Amino acid sequence: MPKITPFLWFDTQAKEAADFYCDVFGGKVGEVTYYSEAGPGPKGSVLTVRFDLGDFEVVALNGGPAHYNFSEAFSLAVACKSQEEVDYFWGRLSEAGEEGQCGWLKDRYGLSWQIVPSALPELLSRGDPATTERVMRAMFQMKKLELAVLEKAASQP
Repeated sequence: MPKITPFLWFDTQAKEAADFYCDVFGGKVGEVTYYSEAGPGPKGSVLTVRFDLGDFEVVALNGGPAHYNFSEAFSLAVACKSQEEVDYFWGRLSEAGEEGQCGWLKDRYGLSWQIVPSALPELLSRGDPATTERVMRAMFQMKKLELAVLEKAASQP
């Protein structure tokens, strides 16, 4: 099976973003390539930055402002084992960013993230439509997801 590597288009912040994501997730920056005299960026400026976030490889590209425009149509989801993980990733990734509804946020570069307790799919798929409805209603009231509130909604009669 081919390996799929997302490319994230930045204006000029590819290295800064890679360093930030590596700091948040404990990853590491790998190969950095630079523009040559052929351009279109200034010779010697960063072209791409390859970085690893655990088993997940990403490439950040400094492609200029023409197409630098992230939207919610593409997001990265972080499955969190505990509320402490939700709190950590929500706090770090929303710094200088924008909080959204239902566990969604945009980071300082405009990239969309979903910070989700890994228990949420189970809470939503217990097979009982009334339970699913209560969990969904609780989730729609939140920005950062609170696992205890979602669990309480699921356990109500």
